[in-house]
Amino acid sequence: MKNHALEQALEEVRHTLDYWRRQEITGFDCSAEAVKTVMDWPAGTVRKKEGSGPAAEESLEEIRADLGDCRRCRLHRGRSRIVFGEGNPRAGLVFVGEGPGYEEDRSGRPFVGPAGRLLDKIIAAMKLDRSRVYICNIVKCRPPANRAPAQDEIDACLPFLKRQLAAISPEVICTLGSVAARTLLQTRSPISVLRGRFHQWMGIKLMPTFHPAYLLRNPERKREVWEDVKKIMAFLKIPL
Repeated sequence: MKNHALEQALEEVRHTLDYWRRQEITGFDCSAEAVKTVMDWPAGTVRKKEGSGPAAEESLEEIRADLGDCRRCRLHRGRSRIVFGEGNPRAGLVFVGEGPGYEEDRSGRPFVGPAGRLLDKIIAAMKLDRSRVYICNIVKCRPPANRAPAQDEIDACLPFLKRQLAAISPEVICTLGSVAARTLLQTRSPISVLRGRFHQWMGIKLMPTFHPAYLLRNPERKREVWEDVKKIMAFLKIPL
């Protein structure tokens, strides 16, 4: 238990130092040798097992292999395919949604239904495309009738998502909808309160915004999403 707590604390420090390095923040009381030691951790150590938090220095392929034919929660009973995620393994921007829908379950790919087509338009408006970002979900199997995932289902999947995010180490995470934002930020605040400003997750900028499926039902909220997206673009230095 103590080793796990130490590993998790060091992982949080590593992400924070990496974020400071990318922002060229200097002046904190930490020697170059100490920074190098933490940034190199956990190179040479045993890779973390499932449920132990994010692991550094492992590939998305290794994480997918570890996930296997997952039966860690009840969602496996009704799924057609696991929807692991797809995109650039070194993406500067990662989109995290709630869970797969019908078309995603059939194809094994995230955000390919109507909400996915709207997300593609949002990404294109950012002057990017799917090949340059990474897209995944809080849970990797479709909840029945597209209901929100239960907490125990989230708990079973979350360690793998954390490992994915650690492996990619993006500059920005954009959470889509309340489930993704509340899960990563560990809050009960509504998405209407969370969106519109950057938060922090393991030293990484996190911008919550509305889910594309919500926008299909409430197109008048698209302007707010565009405002959120423009803040991400400004941070990533993408010209409008």
